[in-house]
Amino acid sequence: MGRGKIEIKRIENQTNQQVTFCKRRSGLLKKAYELSVLCDAEVALIVFSNRGRLYEYANSRQIMGEAISSMNLRELKSLESKLSKGIDKIRNKKTELLAEEITFLQRREFELEETNKYLHRKIINNERTHQEMNMISAGQEYEVIPTAPFDSRNFLQVNLMEPSHNYSHQQQTTLQLG
Repeated sequence: MGRGKIEIKRIENQTNQQVTFCKRRSGLLKKAYELSVLCDAEVALIVFSNRGRLYEYANSRQIMGEAISSMNLRELKSLESKLSKGIDKIRNKKTELLAEEITFLQRREFELEETNKYLHRKIINNERTHQEMNMISAGQEYEVIPTAPFDSRNFLQVNLMEPSHNYSHQQQTTLQLG
């Protein structure tokens, strides 16, 4: 009975990602070893973790820099050329990844600066509105006006003929006959 297929996508959980990396790295190193033994192939494997740690495998001790004393000049130049090409590919890929990361971080920085400016303007506007409201409320005194009895037959106040005491600024005038 075989295993079910899994969807290949990025693992978001950091712990699960690390566990999967360790298991798969071990499996990859084992497969590289098996390939070198079964097929008598020269295999070199270099793996960088997301934390920048280096893991490597080489079936040839010569690639690792060991047992090179028995090599002649032509073999040494060939090995040097292979290693230089491999290092160049690694450096190019690393440079490409770093450039992508820098671009992403610059874009993120710009977005965060724009968000910061927007929030700063919003805070200033809120403070200005709050100050204006405080100035308006401090300059006004509100008076409660009592309501008079209401006659629903003609929509007029019943005490219309009585002097009104509702407004503090109203003056009473007297009419003198005579």
